[in-house]
Amino acid sequence: MAAHGGLTVGAGTVLTAEQAERAVAAGAHFVLSPGFDEEVVEKCRELEVPVVPGIATATELMRALRAGLDTVKLFPAEPLGGPDTLRALAAPFPQARFVPTGGIGVDRLADYLAEPSVLAVGGSWLAPVALLERGDYAEILRLTAQAVERSTP
Repeated sequence: MAAHGGLTVGAGTVLTAEQAERAVAAGAHFVLSPGFDEEVVEKCRELEVPVVPGIATATELMRALRAGLDTVKLFPAEPLGGPDTLRALAAPFPQARFVPTGGIGVDRLADYLAEPSVLAVGGSWLAPVALLERGDYAEILRLTAQAVERSTP
């Protein structure tokens, strides 16, 4: 995808520094991780690519902020309490920006995007594995258009 041009490609579910290195070598412009791992963060700094680590608690958010990061992934957002949890974390940490992912469906998209601390929302509903395996890009396009339509409250 990175070689295709015209796209800013990131790598998600990066668990190790080695995976971050391979992702960047393959053309990723940023890295997302489900948790906060110091080695992944350090490797991304060395590679000069942004990293968005996952957090689930205030303690993890404090560690990310102390490491100089102001953008984190709230994961898994829905099981953790959704926008209510996001607001609770954002209140004492106004400098933090969030990319919630995990269990979010198109029907909850506008709820998250209405939060000032949210930069983006991740959702696997846009490109389910079954559609990718079938090459059903028309359905992926339809789902993406639906998400854009529902992205405002």
